[in-house]
Amino acid sequence: MDTFRFYHPIEVRYGDLDPQGHVNNARFLTYMEQARVAYYKQLGMWPGGSFTDFGAILAEVRVTFLAPIHWGDPLRVGMRITRLGNKSMTAEYRIENAQDGTEFADGTAVLVAYDYYKACTMPVPEAWRKKMIEFEGLDTAL
Repeated sequence: MDTFRFYHPIEVRYGDLDPQGHVNNARFLTYMEQARVAYYKQLGMWPGGSFTDFGAILAEVRVTFLAPIHWGDPLRVGMRITRLGNKSMTAEYRIENAQDGTEFADGTAVLVAYDYYKACTMPVPEAWRKKMIEFEGLDTAL
């Protein structure tokens, strides 16, 4: 099992459940989003305020569902950046049981740096790049 340097705890809410009594598949994406925002905050990439001032949009996402999540399961979402391009980056995720490590899902997302004021893509800001390279221990050639 690969390790992640960042984990975000998730509490399963009653409203996350579907009629079958497990977490609805769409909520897995919400859990990944919650982890992504917490990651940005922890690294100091998004200090708060308007998300319009923080330009990162989701361009592509993939989720592999491995096991159902039920009410009361203690969750955490691991997230890491594995690739930094000129205008985009790739994130990997793992949703797991926070106590025993049972893996419920894994996934990837491609995120694109975006200028909301000009309505166009932009290079990944150098400040973000430095923070992610340092935190993740990425090869600077990425």
